[in-house]
Amino acid sequence: MNQARVQEPESRQSFGTQPENTPPRHSEHEEDNDHGHVLNWLEVARVVFVVAAAGAMWFLGRSTDPYIIAMGVICAVIGGFPIFHEAYENIAQRRMTMELSMAIAIVAALAIRELFTALVITLFVLVAEILEGLTVGRGRKAIQHLVDLLPSVATVRRSGSWTEVRIGDVSMDDEVLVRPGARIPVDGKVVGGHSFVDQAPITGESMPVEKQPGAIVYAGTINQSGALEVRVERLGRETTFGKIIEVVETAEKSRAPIQGIADRLAGYLVYFALGAAVLTFLLSRDIRATISVVIVAGACGIAAGTPLAILGSIGRAAQQGAIIKGGLYLEKLGEIDTVLLDKTGTLTYGTPELIDVHPAPGNSATVLLRTAAIAESRSEHPIAKAILRKAAQLGIPYEDPGVFEYTPGKGIVASSRGQEIVVGNQHFLIERRVQVSQDNGSMLSSEIFVAGGGKFLGTLQIADTLRPEAKDAVTSLKSMRLRTVLLTGDARSVAEDVGEKLGVDEIVSDLLPEGKLQYVKRLTEKGHKVAMVGDGVNDAPALMQASVGVAMGSGTDVARESADVVLIGSDLSKLVETLQTARRCRRTILQNFVGTLVVDSIGVGLAAFGFLNPLLAAFIHVSSEMAFILNSARLLPPVSSANQFVREILWQSPSATNDGKAVSVERA
Repeated sequence: MNQARVQEPESRQSFGTQPENTPPRHSEHEEDNDHGHVLNWLEVARVVFVVAAAGAMWFLGRSTDPYIIAMGVICAVIGGFPIFHEAYENIAQRRMTMELSMAIAIVAALAIRELFTALVITLFVLVAEILEGLTVGRGRKAIQHLVDLLPSVATVRRSGSWTEVRIGDVSMDDEVLVRPGARIPVDGKVVGGHSFVDQAPITGESMPVEKQPGAIVYAGTINQSGALEVRVERLGRETTFGKIIEVVETAEKSRAPIQGIADRLAGYLVYFALGAAVLTFLLSRDIRATISVVIVAGACGIAAGTPLAILGSIGRAAQQGAIIKGGLYLEKLGEIDTVLLDKTGTLTYGTPELIDVHPAPGNSATVLLRTAAIAESRSEHPIAKAILRKAAQLGIPYEDPGVFEYTPGKGIVASSRGQEIVVGNQHFLIERRVQVSQDNGSMLSSEIFVAGGGKFLGTLQIADTLRPEAKDAVTSLKSMRLRTVLLTGDARSVAEDVGEKLGVDEIVSDLLPEGKLQYVKRLTEKGHKVAMVGDGVNDAPALMQASVGVAMGSGTDVARESADVVLIGSDLSKLVETLQTARRCRRTILQNFVGTLVVDSIGVGLAAFGFLNPLLAAFIHVSSEMAFILNSARLLPPVSSANQFVREILWQSPSATNDGKAVSVERA
């Protein structure tokens, strides 16, 4: 009934540090009045009072005693005070709402001495308001659960000793002690101690991660074994934990276009009910039928159910692994018919991996890989890191080279134990007078040639690897009747290899950023609803141009800032779940629209012809309203396990992935 409570959810308690002269985000007055999610004693007492009064009126029957009539009117006014108060505010604001129509119905019932009917209508409305508030409160509690998971105090080194202080008194560069079993209160770097930390909320890793001095830790993760000393690098809302809360708060408060339509339709339905009531009275002169017409027509299922569905869907998407930056983008996601997918960093990891080892005749793979690792051990090149990772995985030992010389674009010349090592492309080895007797090159990967002591040892195949969930994600998108297109700047042969493995509908290669932008423009100009999924700087223009831009959580800051949706942990399966949630939200809202129109049309017709008395009309009104609100409430995320909610809502932060890129979804 009170849609204002749903449309503008209050912010949850702030956390972290705030300057002393900075006012809190919400005043205590606002917090006290935000009772939409609390069943307080006054509401319960008012309902009990109205029940008792209605029982008394039923027992007394149609009494003509003026004192009894006066008492009934007083009870209806006291019990229905919230309804009358809101109706008065609506009149002052020149807004037509269901509270106003119900207040009119109650007054009309009192005017014809239908005291019991007036009290029962009041009771129905009060109970509906309480149930609606409790339902909406489920969506609001999600963020409060997140805030509550952060410690309110921290143990900080002060004057050479450890002192427990409020988290708001912790400063940058302070050293914080995190005991075993405690949650880490800040983002920072380990400066002392050794432990294992459960950081699944941040990285999704199922196993605890070993932490030694120099390692990065994140707020909200759990220290499991030893004590850790952590130097503070980010506090409060600057932490990964804080940024996710701010984004979800902002998104929940945003209004989608369909919500404005719902508000207008609710107003039109009230006008329709009042107009039908006037017409009924003029034709029938039946005041009871007239009151029934006013009572039975209700648009609260739309007015409250629509923002509730949007609120629930944004929360559910966050729980499933995607941050939607507003109701507008949620609505657009439900209309998408084409999904454009960048390749590198989106369908693939965007980091090179050693996929094959080809030793020359007479040489072993172990010698080949160890020789390459010696030469690459001082290099910071991504290919070098791929080679070193593979050597470490296979347990192949290697030492630092005595000499190291890197020629950009060609390769490395190093020496170990007096033996010269050459690692690079084929032409580089030929320049160094190495006889290359093998060519296992592939247009789909980078080939690294290795020589030791002037002898050719073999080649290493380096290539980007597909994300394991990419194929299933594309298959799921196609099953939703969405057209999938691979957009990439890679060569045609590389793009076709990836596209064929994934089964996309179309492949477009050799695209510069401007080319991606123009492709998106052409589709949108043809009337297509396009979602662009990318991770790099070169994807930012296309992300901005698309109907909805979707950024990978491990992507660049520019991509994340340009996007409307950010996938937590860069899992493409989350994109599928988010699209399904958006479609379900749209279906739910349309169900509420159609259902309300059908119920109101039939109800008004029956009431106008005298088939509904005011009591039955009130029951139909409240029942249909709660049915539509509960239909929207099905989209709310479960909050039975706050820890599980946190594990799925938080996205990756600095150093959470191999490339060490940070995630932030705040708009510039």
